[in-house]
Amino acid sequence: MIDRRRFAFAPLLTLASASISLPVLAQGGAPVEGQHYLTMQPRQPTRDRKQIEVVEFFAYGCSHCNSFEPAIDAWQKALPRGVLFRRIPVAFQEGPPVLHQKLFFAIEALGLVDQLHAKVFHAIHVRHEHLQTAQEISAFLTKTGVDAAPVMAAMSGFAVAGKVKQAMLLAAGYGIEGTPSLGIDGRWLTDGSMAGSNLRSLVVADYLVAQARKAG
Repeated sequence: MIDRRRFAFAPLLTLASASISLPVLAQGGAPVEGQHYLTMQPRQPTRDRKQIEVVEFFAYGCSHCNSFEPAIDAWQKALPRGVLFRRIPVAFQEGPPVLHQKLFFAIEALGLVDQLHAKVFHAIHVRHEHLQTAQEISAFLTKTGVDAAPVMAAMSGFAVAGKVKQAMLLAAGYGIEGTPSLGIDGRWLTDGSMAGSNLRSLVVADYLVAQARKAG
């Protein structure tokens, strides 16, 4: 988990240990407010009040987000109807983190998230292509067989600039200080440091989604 204060948290549990680790929280009782999750005051805006919204705050440069990606991607694909999942890239400083925000919103606008999102993580954390400049991003896109021109144009466009501004406001509203973090329906926030691990934060998220369903 990238933390703008410490930049370090306990290592993410491996997927191989998930079957042991995930039930622990449930066996100990329901998640506890103030310990496993925080309640937002005021409630944060969501895209559609008719749906329960789950927001993953992430950063492409975050090694913990990279490790978490397979688990949260599988989790979000299994969410029931009526639950909307969104990814929001976070930047705690200027430079490449903001460029990465623009990259995500560009590929999202062009419908390329399924094709490219995991590959961006792989390029940065496995191939050590840090994608810190527009030229490096363009070369990465070309290497993956994607026409770089529309992506680069979108990254420099007004629509993506607006999305970056909205992302920063939402992250500030939730009080995001590290990634990955999960915002639930504008009402609650959890993360690996509160839940005990990033994988266990999904257990807390499941609980909070259920609470949102009950609250209506």
